[in-house]
Amino acid sequence: MDNFEQRWLDTENLLRERFGKVPDMEGILFLIGVNELGRMPRRKFSKEQKQDLMHVAVCTLLSQLGYYEPAGRDEEGWPHFEATGAVPVQGIADQERMLKECVVRYFE
Repeated sequence: MDNFEQRWLDTENLLRERFGKVPDMEGILFLIGVNELGRMPRRKFSKEQKQDLMHVAVCTLLSQLGYYEPAGRDEEGWPHFEATGAVPVQGIADQERMLKECVVRYFE
């Protein structure tokens, strides 16, 4: 098992200990988005807000690789990002691996 695989398993174990199960990638992105937003809403998030949270998470993760940079927060406190470079177009497996590597770094 290579170092990345072990680090991914460690991240899954961390999430399992914290939440009782390992969320799928959408769930992980949602958690990261909520963490980056920094607060829970008074009511449940709408479907659009959940999508926005996952977008915040992807931008946050890809900012580790220099593809995005923080551009501040709006009047409601939501983080915004600016693209700094094109993410290389890759196959789904490569994209998932790239996101997983960023998730591992995020939780380390």
